Amino acid sequence: MRLSNLADYAVVTMSAAARHCGGERVSAAELARETGLPAPTVQKLVSKLSGAGLIRSVRGAGGGLQLARPAAAITLADIVEAVEGPIALTACVDSHDCDYETGCSVRPHWPVVNAALRSALADVPLTQLARIEEPA
Repeated sequence: MRLSNLADYAVVTMSAAARHCGGERVSAAELARETGLPAPTVQKLVSKLSGAGLIRSVRGAGGGLQLARPAAAITLADIVEAVEGPIALTACVDSHDCDYETGCSVRPHWPVVNAALRSALADVPLTQLARIEEPA
């Protein structure tokens, strides 16, 4: 499995936003500068992340963006799902768009695999992702 570029950029953007934690607000333009991502991409991500309840926008003087809940309460799974939708390795679990659905002996096992993958991503909090590692 490989994350889309947009999901990867969402993780980078959320990590940068988390480093401004503690009530400090940051603009999307500042997040774009800090991450090196194009401003339109960050704006698109902010919209998706806001819709998922991960970032909140405050208008007016002193406004800007801030995490909608503590960084420790946001996981890698939350961020990926905000951009990609439900975490699943195959589409057949959620749809009936498979030519082999009626005779597939593996289909009943995919929900277990998908749950394990989601659980692994849910075990990684944003606080861990936002840590700045010192070069060795």
